[in-house]
Amino acid sequence: MIPSSVDYTRASSVTEAIRLLTDNPDAKILAGGHSLIPAMKLRLNAPSLLIDIARIPELRFISDEGDKVVIGAASTHHDIISNEAVQDMKAMIEAGELIGDTQVRNMGTLGGSIAHADPSADWPAVLLALGASIQVQGPNGERSIAANEFFLGFFMTALDEGEIVTAIHIPKLAEGQQTAYRKFMQPASRFAIVGCGVSVTVEGGLIKDAKVAFTGVSDAAFLDEGVAAALIEQPVTLETIEAAANAAAEGDIHINEDHFSSQAYRKHLAKVYAKRALAGACGLD
Repeated sequence: MIPSSVDYTRASSVTEAIRLLTDNPDAKILAGGHSLIPAMKLRLNAPSLLIDIARIPELRFISDEGDKVVIGAASTHHDIISNEAVQDMKAMIEAGELIGDTQVRNMGTLGGSIAHADPSADWPAVLLALGASIQVQGPNGERSIAANEFFLGFFMTALDEGEIVTAIHIPKLAEGQQTAYRKFMQPASRFAIVGCGVSVTVEGGLIKDAKVAFTGVSDAAFLDEGVAAALIEQPVTLETIEAAANAAAEGDIHINEDHFSSQAYRKHLAKVYAKRALAGACGLD
C-alpha cells in the first residue's frame, strides 16, 4: 500500500527536533524508518509531518564511560554489534545479529526500536536483562527512565508528549557476570515469537544475581521474577537451569496469542528459550 501524503523535514539538533514535535502534535520522529514506514504503508499510522533525526551527530555515538557504555539513540544495529565497547556484552551482540537482514541492521536504530516498543522487538528484553536506563529529552528538559519502567504495554512507553529518546546507558558487566540472548523467530520478519535475554552473575560456583527478560510473550517486554528467584544461591548446573526455566511465564502474566502461536505454545517456548539463554550465559549450551 501507499502511505498517506505527509510533510517531511530534517532536524539539525535535538533541540530543533523537540521544538518541531511540540509545534506539530501529529508529527512523528523518523530515525531508521524500519518500524514507522511499514506502519505508514499499512495506514496504521498517518502523521502530518515526519521529523528526520537520523543525521543529528549528537544522537549517533557509542561511548565507553568507565562504569557504563552509552549508546546514542540514532546508533544503528550494525553500529552496536561492530563496536568494541559492547563486545563483552554477548546478549547485545547475539540480539543485534538476529535483527532483520543486512539492510535493516544498517538502517534501523536502537532508539527507534525501543521508542516504537513493538512487543516482539529484540532490544527491550536485552536492555531489561542488562539493567539499562533510557535517557530522554523533551520540552521540560532531560530525564532518565529505568528500562523496567519504560515499556508499559502494546506499543506503549513511558515517553511523555514531545519527548524523544536520546541515549541508552548500560552498566558495565560485573566480575562473574555473563549474558545471553536466544529467540524463536518468525521466519519472514525475524521478529521474536519468543525471545529471552538473561544476565547471570556467578561467584564460588553459585548464582548470586540473575535477570531474565522476555519479549514476544506478552504485550510488552518484562522481567520474569519467578525464574530469577529460582536461580539465586543455586549451583550452576543444567538441573538448576531447567528447574528455574520451568517457572517461566507463570503467574499473573498475559500471554499473547496470534496466528503464529497459541498461548499454550508461547508459554512452552518461554520455558524452552529461558533454558537455552541461561545455559548460554552459563557456558552450558
